[in-house]
Amino acid sequence: MIVDDPTAHRRRWHWRTLDNAAGGLALDLGLYAVSAAFAAITAVTSTLLPHRAWGAVAAVGYLLATLTVIAQLLLRRRSPTSRLTGLSARWVVTGLAWATTTLLPLAWQSIDRAGGRTDRAQEEVLVVEHAGSRLLEHGTPYLGPDAIAALPPGEQLMGYTPYQPGMAMFGLPRALLDTWWTDSRVWFAVGTALALALAVAALRRTPATTGEATAGQAATAATHRRDAALLRGVQAATVLPICALTLATGGDDLPVLALCLLALAFAAADRPGRAGLAVGLAGALKLFAWPVALVLIVWGLTRRAGTRVAVGAIGLPIAALLPALLVDRDALTENVLRFPLGHGLVTSPAQSPFPGYLIASALPAGRLIAAALLVAAGVAIAVRLARRPPRTAVATALICGYGLLAAIALMPSTRFGYLLYPLALLTWAPALHRPVDTPTAAVADERSGRTTSA
Repeated sequence: MIVDDPTAHRRRWHWRTLDNAAGGLALDLGLYAVSAAFAAITAVTSTLLPHRAWGAVAAVGYLLATLTVIAQLLLRRRSPTSRLTGLSARWVVTGLAWATTTLLPLAWQSIDRAGGRTDRAQEEVLVVEHAGSRLLEHGTPYLGPDAIAALPPGEQLMGYTPYQPGMAMFGLPRALLDTWWTDSRVWFAVGTALALALAVAALRRTPATTGEATAGQAATAATHRRDAALLRGVQAATVLPICALTLATGGDDLPVLALCLLALAFAAADRPGRAGLAVGLAGALKLFAWPVALVLIVWGLTRRAGTRVAVGAIGLPIAALLPALLVDRDALTENVLRFPLGHGLVTSPAQSPFPGYLIASALPAGRLIAAALLVAAGVAIAVRLARRPPRTAVATALICGYGLLAAIALMPSTRFGYLLYPLALLTWAPALHRPVDTPTAAVADERSGRTTSA
């Protein structure tokens, strides 16, 4: 028999109560209102000029979304069944919010940059575009240690490409044609939108025929709850300020995140091969996807599909690495290993005040202590995977979200913006529930193992 943890029940009940208040509009209002305040503060106080430019445009977009939701709430009081206050209308508002708070400032900054403004892109944009040019000319996106050392001291940091080789593909359009729409952020946005659209489609096509079937109104209600959770997950990956700001000014993390969400959507749809391909594409872009790939492979093993997941999850990153390895092994090692580990010619500027950074900078032998804590967290997650491997996409997403949150907190060099990964993954998890009743064991696993056998 399975006995559920009442604490987990209470937490879930409180979240659902908040999320469902006024048909979801109450939380929408809070999201857009707080985001408007954040964007306005960013426009006034940020020391980064691309961030200030984003805030000035996004604040208006979030304000318009806030006013729209207020109008929806007033209409809902007069006509509770109006289609203008339902789930479809909320999807429309979310799309318009993303267009005005992310795509509009992104296009604006790209056009300004093409016109000669040098303060309309973060360094990541330039790094990726330089990597695309090097890939086109030399067959590798990386500069070797000697070439980096030969750069002026103030330019050595920009000589590094601390990404996997696949990221250079987003820089190829700029290498071929110098115009606003070849800005790498434009293609980051295209990749992000495509991956999220595929994820939404995969989840909506998930058949309601597995597990213990529900019928009639119960099945419809379950599907509606899943679709509402899916909207919330999409909001977390698009209009949440940490994601909107990142895509509009830098952008390289968003296609990686979207591909990870797509992989989890395929897992929820019981498509292990496609899940492996999606997370493998993400892993060919950035190391942040590799832990997600590992957890998905463990999920696949519980369904006798570990090999199908691993073929894409491991094969695609290896296929992306091989050409760079054959062209210049030292350059690959310097960029993707030595620099991220803090052993490059220059150190990473990623220094947000999380516990790992504070320990590394304030205590004797702090870097060793922070590294030991990071390893300990990794061992704890590995033990969790070995003892209670995730059997559902929900459990997989939760492990990935909490695991990345722990890693970001404990890494000696990290950025505040990396929080977009755990925030989006944890918000995405409820959308991965099947729109039917699931077997008892699966329900228990989706509650993060907070069960006891009797």
